[in-house]
Amino acid sequence: MATSVWRRLVACFSSLKFYLTVLCLVATVFVLLQICSFQITQHSLSLPPALLTYLKHQPGQQSENKTAYLVEKLRESVTFLPLKDIRFSNKPLEGHTWFMSSLFDNQTKGEAQYQDFPSDSSKGRLLCLKGVDEHDGSWNYYALAWPEALPTNAILQKGLTFVSYNQYDYGNLWHGLTAAFPFVSWSLRNQCEKPQKWVLYHKGELRYWMGNWLSEILTATYGQEPEIIHFVDVNKPVCFEKAVVMRHNEGGMSRERRLEVFDHLRCKARNYCNISSPETSNPRIGMTLLMRTGARSFKNESAVINVFKRECERVEGCVLSVSYSNNLTFCEQVDLMKKTDVLVSPHGAQLTNLFLMDRNSSVMEFFPKGWLKLAGVGQLVYKWGANWSGMRHEGAWHDPFGETCKFPDTDKRCMSLVYKNAMIGYNETYFGEWARLVLSKVPEHNKGNGSLDVCPQC
Repeated sequence: MATSVWRRLVACFSSLKFYLTVLCLVATVFVLLQICSFQITQHSLSLPPALLTYLKHQPGQQSENKTAYLVEKLRESVTFLPLKDIRFSNKPLEGHTWFMSSLFDNQTKGEAQYQDFPSDSSKGRLLCLKGVDEHDGSWNYYALAWPEALPTNAILQKGLTFVSYNQYDYGNLWHGLTAAFPFVSWSLRNQCEKPQKWVLYHKGELRYWMGNWLSEILTATYGQEPEIIHFVDVNKPVCFEKAVVMRHNEGGMSRERRLEVFDHLRCKARNYCNISSPETSNPRIGMTLLMRTGARSFKNESAVINVFKRECERVEGCVLSVSYSNNLTFCEQVDLMKKTDVLVSPHGAQLTNLFLMDRNSSVMEFFPKGWLKLAGVGQLVYKWGANWSGMRHEGAWHDPFGETCKFPDTDKRCMSLVYKNAMIGYNETYFGEWARLVLSKVPEHNKGNGSLDVCPQC
């Protein structure tokens, strides 16, 4: 009996030992598998998210050869789309616009709408551009690509690149400034970061040139001349290590933000041109007639000059200047505006200089016949510009007389055929009374209106 019990105990212990051995073996295998899995995961973290997801579902194919194969597939899958999407030609500036139409903008409250790459919205992908067309934007292209899988033959542009879309051009002072304006705002909000390169598009068409005035204001702002990228090979895309895209100009910016940016531009321009506030206790009022030649110039310049000269001489300390912007260098324009409290000028790009005056200065604007009815909102841009930069737009005079159009004066064809580039007459009585009224308000407007000679940022 005792022998039987002993045999049973020995059998039981032998069975328990076997089970413990099996359990230890299973635990060891499990730990080894976890370590292996962790190492594979760590090795995969540098891969694009899409590739990482694929590998997690293909645990048996995680060799280096397979990884290289999949990266090549990602490279080949990069899809270039036309920069100008003609499907939206009826509303080219609305929403996502017809420029890079598959992508949407980011916006911080009070700031301009923008896109940046790489970013969360691009899922870490870089912006790539391709094409050399200067006449049809639908033959230039864009795509997004993972940094590890750039398109074949792609060139990687290091540093920050500003990509500008402009519905108009970069030669006109106003159109050029409003295209560059949101980039300056972006820099002020991003540790004053400067672009290494610029890419310029007009309706998706490449542009390799900007006007001298715009180039100078950007040089003053960033401390370096803007360098524009030239695309030379249609088969070699350019991908950007970091890119910021603007396609709505200053749209979406609050007035406070615009004032801040204009203050910054004004201060930078004055420092760049070594212009400081004069040390004088004598009250001075500067009135400047900034004239044009050709389109929208005054028919009788001497008569107009005499009216404002007479009214200026009636005011103590008033100094009248008569200048033509096309005869002035950039810094001469900056200096002239620094001395100007009242700017008198026909509608035109030269009025872009108005923001270079001290805050609260006045603007008097003149138009040829026909503009009031037919020019649309374009005739208001300098009224808006005055408001955005802290100036006072004192109104506009529209010439009631001028050339006759063969169509009814409400026909839009009259604008392009006759009125757009017409000359401007004068009304001595009205001009004199208007000048007296504006000059009488200058001392009050200038109270406490200090100018900044030391730029507060950047």
